Amino acid sequence: MASPQTVARPFPAAAVQPTLAPRHQQPLGQILLEDGAVDPGNLLKASVMRGRQDSRLGQILLSQGWVTPEALLRALCRQWRTTALDPIRTPGDPRLIDILGAEFCLANAVLPWRRIGGVTWIATARPEAFEAMIPGLPESFGQVRMLLCSEDQIQGAILASRRIAMIRKAEMRVPAAESCRSRNEARTGRIALGAIALLVLGLWLIPVAVLSLLTAWATVSLVAQSGLKLMALLATRRIRAEERVQAEGLTSGKAARAEMTGPLPVISVMVPLFRESDVAGKLVGRLSRLDYPRELTDILLVIEASDQVTRNAIQGARLPGWIRVVEVPNGPVQTKPRALNYALNFCRGAIIGVWDAEDRPDPDQLHKVARGFHFAPADVACLQGALDYYNPRTNWLARCFTVEYASWFRVILPGVARLGLVVPLGGTTLFFRRDVLEQVGAWDAWNVTEDADLGVRLARRGWRTEIIDTTTDEEANCRALPWIKQRSRWLKGYAMTWGVHMRDPRALWRELGPWRFLGFQIQFLGSLSQYLLAPILWSFWLLSLGLPHPLREPLAGVWGGYAIPALFGTFIVSELLSIGVGIWAVRGDKHRHLTAWVPSLHLYFPLGCLAGWKAIYEVVVKPFYEIWAKVGDA
Repeated sequence: MASPQTVARPFPAAAVQPTLAPRHQQPLGQILLEDGAVDPGNLLKASVMRGRQDSRLGQILLSQGWVTPEALLRALCRQWRTTALDPIRTPGDPRLIDILGAEFCLANAVLPWRRIGGVTWIATARPEAFEAMIPGLPESFGQVRMLLCSEDQIQGAILASRRIAMIRKAEMRVPAAESCRSRNEARTGRIALGAIALLVLGLWLIPVAVLSLLTAWATVSLVAQSGLKLMALLATRRIRAEERVQAEGLTSGKAARAEMTGPLPVISVMVPLFRESDVAGKLVGRLSRLDYPRELTDILLVIEASDQVTRNAIQGARLPGWIRVVEVPNGPVQTKPRALNYALNFCRGAIIGVWDAEDRPDPDQLHKVARGFHFAPADVACLQGALDYYNPRTNWLARCFTVEYASWFRVILPGVARLGLVVPLGGTTLFFRRDVLEQVGAWDAWNVTEDADLGVRLARRGWRTEIIDTTTDEEANCRALPWIKQRSRWLKGYAMTWGVHMRDPRALWRELGPWRFLGFQIQFLGSLSQYLLAPILWSFWLLSLGLPHPLREPLAGVWGGYAIPALFGTFIVSELLSIGVGIWAVRGDKHRHLTAWVPSLHLYFPLGCLAGWKAIYEVVVKPFYEIWAKVGDA
């Protein structure tokens, strides 16, 4: 057996960084050919692919099924003149993992195995990157010797000894000051109950004054929301006009399409699953439509250890090599963001994405993501794609939901991003620069709308989100009760996110600036106010029917008697604006049939009012209840 390659590491450190001893390496492809482990034609294709991709030759051969893992490991041992290790059969010293950190080991595919006679033995699945990693090793490691094993073996060995520590860290990634976990639930409950008691008492003692204040606030929030909607619409129209000019330039030949100059990156996409019984039949089929190179596609199916339904479905599925399963250990909370934080440790890519179980992304979506990050400015940390529904004809509720989503993802969000405001991220079709995602603490494991919260934290640290032209289809909620549960979860998360970031308003003002701070208030507090106070505004339609209203007389003398007409004018303009946004959002061929249904959204949003009050109840009583609630219960 060949002797392991030795790296001399002085102790204490010398001025010159240690390097691997010089040697004449035989190319990996030549070794595989000599062993008869690979077809020459496949090796040639893999070599060509390697020239335009950020991937190792062995990884390409494995992902395409052109070489077996065992044959590749034998060839790597010959190439690097070292020995293969099975860390599961011969466990190492877990204290060495603690010195480097489990997250560092997983990210770099290394396992500090044992320290024997002043030499630290380290197994790696990426021998070509071993030398570059050496300067980052602690001085206490002294001399280092390299062993080889597979990435799966490294992950298994680390999980065997450090699984609990990793899940605890996943629960605490976000600092306590920015996390919902440090929320004083008892204090919040007392404040909420006190506010409700004061409201009831005020309505009993001074009903006109209280109703006047509530009406004023509801009207102000309505005007602010409508103003933001109008500005977003105008900004989005400018974006579309610019895109048309660019398209005409490309068509006429006056402009050339910019080409990527670097290799395609590895993209890891996490797909959180919870009680999904049809992983084999539908999910894998939808993901197989992706046309991104398989060797650069890293899909992680993230499941809970206690979820026997999904576990059974996966056991019966034949998953391709580019789809892996990550099992999340049990803990004090069982949430989607907690699962994402844990699975993030196992991602291979420099770009991290999230899809939901029922998603059907465009086949070229990952190509657009790679291109988007390649040409995006350095301060763009996130790319958000559009969500759409593939069952809008199911019933009236599905039609309205589709119109609402089209308005949000095709009008409001692009406009908000162009205006430089905080972008409340959607829960899927999200892609991040990995280093930035880890820098901001990833997801808050205790927040029910972890996506919107993450969007705020990115903005507070100076990062931007851009909207890319790609769509992910999913199934629309088309039953009233599941819709209310889903919407109440979103609004509960909005309330918790607003409360967390408003713990220190001055710090939020300082980090966001006046413009984005105002936008944050309109987007979060304004949205909540509209859902909760909508019945007060609706009550004024009684006046149009000649029915009595408690504020008829007080408002009759305001503004020379024009207060009530002004109020009705505000309602009508706001409604016309919403209808206009909806019609513009569904103007394409895919959803043009929904145009006639847009005005019926006036009857759709009362369901949101019910969801809003349900959300407030749950914020007080059970803030972390049903965080894993399935949003696709159509």
